[in-house]
Amino acid sequence: KISDEEEQKIKDFGLEGIWSRRLRAGIIEYEVKKWHVAEKDNKYYSKEELLSLGFEKLIKQTDEKIAAKDAGLDLRPVTTTEIQKHLDDFGLAQEFGTYGKVKGLSGGQKVKLVLAAAMWNCPHLLVLDEPTNYLDREALGALSTALNEWGGAVLMISHNKEFYSSVCKEEWHVREGRCFIEGISQERKMKAVAKKKKFAKEQDKEEKLESAGGNTNANADKYKNATVDFWGKTMGKKDVRNFEKAKKKGDIAGMRKLLQIPLGKVMPGHENLGNGK
Repeated sequence: KISDEEEQKIKDFGLEGIWSRRLRAGIIEYEVKKWHVAEKDNKYYSKEELLSLGFEKLIKQTDEKIAAKDAGLDLRPVTTTEIQKHLDDFGLAQEFGTYGKVKGLSGGQKVKLVLAAAMWNCPHLLVLDEPTNYLDREALGALSTALNEWGGAVLMISHNKEFYSSVCKEEWHVREGRCFIEGISQERKMKAVAKKKKFAKEQDKEEKLESAGGNTNANADKYKNATVDFWGKTMGKKDVRNFEKAKKKGDIAGMRKLLQIPLGKVMPGHENLGNGK
């Protein structure tokens, strides 16, 4: 958390935010956006310069956000509905997921929460350290079934032979200062673990006219549908409908505006919209 002292320094500097990071001539530089300054006039400051200004926690937050984006954490919309739907798959009902607090969860529920967090990005490798702790027999059975149906690799440390033997085909036993290997792991075909959402939009009068042969763009199919904007915020139904209209007309500027894509930026998944320059 940024301290009050650092917040004051940020305010005095007129800093609106750090937008990006780059490596230039071996020096890490950050793109700084100031209040009441046009985006095209953003300046780059080295890490040392920003640290000397007292922005240590802000830099740390920026680095964590960039690392999270590189890891794919921004590929799923972080909305209450999306998160709760994910938690439902791990046996955490709405009363615990949406309305509950972590401190109010039981030991078993906390384990389910950690497993859900580990699977949020649909990884291809899962590392588990004593995953059977606090889980009841029913939950253990469900976890075993899920891991066997999942196509990714699993590395597990566990003392529960009944559980790990049901999942792992290759076991490494450490005893008497030596490691003994039993069985052999087999490659499994990775299953599709993430499905694209379908958005059923309501047609207004103008769209019905267009679908009947009105003003449409023949190249509309090359532009993807949109349900979230550049900042990860879920778009309202009206904005989604307007985006569909702009897409049919090939109105790139209109689509960028509805997606709130900053000038000079390219939105992942919508590269066809360019950088606005």
